[in-house]
Amino acid sequence: MDQFTDHPLLSTPSLSSRKGWDMREDNNALYIRIEMPGLSKEDVKISVEQNTLIIRGEGGKDWEGEEEEEEGGGRRYSSRLDLPPTMYKVDEIKAEMKNGVLKVVVPKVKEDERKDVYQVTV
Repeated sequence: MDQFTDHPLLSTPSLSSRKGWDMREDNNALYIRIEMPGLSKEDVKISVEQNTLIIRGEGGKDWEGEEEEEEGGGRRYSSRLDLPPTMYKVDEIKAEMKNGVLKVVVPKVKEDERKDVYQVTV
């Protein structure tokens, strides 16, 4: 758990303590695991807009009945996660949905590939 408090992205209380979430990071990537029971991969949409990872899921009706149909029914998930553009390769994100568990891998930019430091020749 110490790794969550050391990282500004993961230390956000709404992310690190969110029920059904598991996040970890190593030198290569950020790994996100989200429990989404009752949903299939067709029910989940993942996108990146202006360096914000957006995860949405909807579907998987639990109960059949009039009340459920009137309310729209099913489960809904929606999360946003800001990703510093100099730390992660947002164009190489991979995701897998299996047995109601979504796994997302966000690769990190290697130190020597970072473009936030520029050398100016004199």
